[in-house]
Amino acid sequence: MGAGGRISVPATKKQEHDVLHRAPHSTPPFTLSQIKKAIPSHCFQRSVVRSFSYVAYDLVLALAFNYIATTYFHLLPHPFPYIVWPIYWALQGCVLTGVWVLAHECGHHAFSDYQWLDDTVGLILHSFLLVPYFSWKYSHRRHHSNTGSLDRDEVFVPKPKSKISWFSKYLNNPPGRVLTLAITLTLGWPLYLTFNVSGRHYDRFACHYDPYGPIYSNRERIQIYISDAGILAVTYGLFRLVAAKGLAWVVCVYGVPLLIVNAFLVLITYLQHTHSSLPHYDSSEWDWLRGALATVDRDYGILNKVFHNITDTHVAHHLFSTMPHYHAMEATIAIKPILGEYYQFDGTPFYKAMWREAKECVYVEPDENSKDKGVYWYKNKF
Repeated sequence: MGAGGRISVPATKKQEHDVLHRAPHSTPPFTLSQIKKAIPSHCFQRSVVRSFSYVAYDLVLALAFNYIATTYFHLLPHPFPYIVWPIYWALQGCVLTGVWVLAHECGHHAFSDYQWLDDTVGLILHSFLLVPYFSWKYSHRRHHSNTGSLDRDEVFVPKPKSKISWFSKYLNNPPGRVLTLAITLTLGWPLYLTFNVSGRHYDRFACHYDPYGPIYSNRERIQIYISDAGILAVTYGLFRLVAAKGLAWVVCVYGVPLLIVNAFLVLITYLQHTHSSLPHYDSSEWDWLRGALATVDRDYGILNKVFHNITDTHVAHHLFSTMPHYHAMEATIAIKPILGEYYQFDGTPFYKAMWREAKECVYVEPDENSKDKGVYWYKNKF
C-alpha cells in the first residue's frame, strides 16, 4: 500500500492504480541538508565525458533515423511509406525529446563543471529544437525557485475557481477534455513561449522572446538576444532547406518529430506538477522545501530511459537540480526513506494519467472545513 499520493500496484493487475491519499502538506520533519546527506557524494559529481556520451548517443540515433528515412523510404512501394513514416516520426520525436532533456541539464548547470560549456551545448541543442535557451533557462530557474506557489511559480500555475475562464465548465466533459488536451499538446509550448499561456501572471505582456519583458532582469537581457539569434539562425537554415528540398520534405523529416517533442515536453511537465494528491500554496503557507516536494515522479516505461529519467526522478531533480541525470535514480532510491510519505510516485501509464488529471484537476481551492486556508487542492466540481 502506498501513502501520501503513492500508488498501490496489485501483483495480479499490473499498471492499474488508484490515488489513495493526499500528500502531507505540513512542514516536513527533515531538512534539505538531511536529505542531501542521505545521497552518496559521487551523485553530485558531473563528468564532461559521460555527459557528452549521452549527447553523442542521442545524436547518432537521430542521424541514423534521418538517414534511413531520407535514403530508403521513397524507394518503398505503396502503401509502405504510409506505415514507415509514422514509425519514424514516433522514434525520432522520442530521441529528440531526449536531446531536449540534455539541453535542460545544461540550463541547470548539471552537464559539466563549466558554465560556459553548459551554456554553449545548451544553446546549440535547444536552438536546433527552436527553444530560446537562455530565455527558458531563466524562467525555468524561477519555476524551480517557486515550485508550488500560486503567486510566484512560472508554469502550469493552477487557478482558483473564481479565476478560471467562464467557458471552463463547458469543457468539463469528454469532448471538452479531448479538445483541451489536443490544443495543449500541439500549441501549448509555442503559446507558453510567445504569450506566457499557463504561466505566472505579470502586470504586462510577457514573452520569452522579448529581452525587455517582465520575466527578465537587466543583467539577463543580453542573453535573451543571444537566444533569439539562435532561433533566427535555425529558422533561416530551415528556410534554406525548404527552398532546396521542399516544404513537405522538411515537415516530414523535421517538423512532425518536433511537434512530438513539444507534445512530450508539455505532457511531462504537466504530469510532474498536476496530480490530485499534490498541494499548492499561497504566500501565507508556501516555503521552498514544501513547494519542491509538491511534485510527482511518473513511470513512462521504456521511455524513462529514452528521456534520461527526467520522468521518474523529478522529485530528486527539484531538490537538487544541478545533479546529473545519470545519478538521479541512485539519489531517488537514497532519499525515499528520508522523505517517507512526502515522496510522491504514480505508476499509472502516462496516457491514462493524462486523461485522469485533465478530468480531476480543473482548478484549486482550499478545503472548506480546513484550518489551512493557504493550502489549495485540485478540484473538478462546478
